Amino acid sequence: MKLAAARLAVPPTRFRAPRLRLAWPLAVAVMALCLAGIGALMVGKAPISPGLAVDLLLARFGMTASVLPMSAETILLQIRLPRVVLAGLVGGALAVAGATYQGVFRNPLADPYLLGVASGASLGAALAFVLPMPATMRALGAVQALAFAGAIVAVAMTFLLARVGGRAPTSTLLLAGVAISAAATAGTAYLMYVRGDQLFVIYAWLLGGFNGASWQEVRLIAPMVLLSAGAMWLGGRILNVLQFGEDQAASLGVPVEQVALVLITAATLATAAAVSVAGLIGFVGLVVPHATRLLFGADYRRLTPTATLLGAAFLIAADTVARGAPGPSEIPVGVITAAIGAPFFLVLLRRQKRLVFW
Repeated sequence: MKLAAARLAVPPTRFRAPRLRLAWPLAVAVMALCLAGIGALMVGKAPISPGLAVDLLLARFGMTASVLPMSAETILLQIRLPRVVLAGLVGGALAVAGATYQGVFRNPLADPYLLGVASGASLGAALAFVLPMPATMRALGAVQALAFAGAIVAVAMTFLLARVGGRAPTSTLLLAGVAISAAATAGTAYLMYVRGDQLFVIYAWLLGGFNGASWQEVRLIAPMVLLSAGAMWLGGRILNVLQFGEDQAASLGVPVEQVALVLITAATLATAAAVSVAGLIGFVGLVVPHATRLLFGADYRRLTPTATLLGAAFLIAADTVARGAPGPSEIPVGVITAAIGAPFFLVLLRRQKRLVFW
């Protein structure tokens, strides 16, 4: 009787354990994101105390009738809050895209700027800066629109070049991406050369940042980032299967090419949306997935959502350091992420044969 009771008690434990293994990394990531967001709202050239920040947010949602300084309300709600939300969306998009690329290509050094995404976006943004158009069009998002279009066109050309006999093998995709990236980079360099008067503007965009963050940009990319991230989260179980190899996954009934195409498309759309509003911010999609994997394991069912939240927290924290740095102007956030990511990348190269990535 006791043995039968013990056997009956086993299945609930088996069902609860995966949920617990998923819940605690998400709880840690949510806590890190909340701390990074709260700190970002308070830090800046005009510091805001935690108490005043809470009062402003409560007053915004009608939960208190306190009379508060109008200047502090403008700084918090119209400047810092959209910047924090936008940095979180961009960081989460780049991190989950990096994790997905690493899983699909089974390459630990893959990042979101594969397949010509970044270079195509750079060329589109450079065109927006050099083409004769009214300033109102740029204010309405012409730069972001052309950057997004350039990223999508570059990826489409990569897929067309990579197709061999109706198929697009991952190794061929990587090579085609390198070729398209080189061509787009050359085009951007040419535009910077012939339009020297726009050199500083284009270069500042290439360094990446959130100086002009607004609620309009948040509304512009939020739906695309959230939908793409959701698709990549749902693909976590299939990404686990792909780590055994394409042949093994196909033998288990996984339509490898179709699944890879869907996941790559979702990662590319998320990256293109992020790059279109923030410029080129490197290493987020390389550092965060690896840190998440080392902390919480390589199961993609928890890796992709956890990396999304930690990527948002990482980029918010990096942007906070960029804003709070001493000096008359802030440091481009791309410089901060490169300062962290470049040494990490070198260590990763050195230890690649000894690390377990999947």
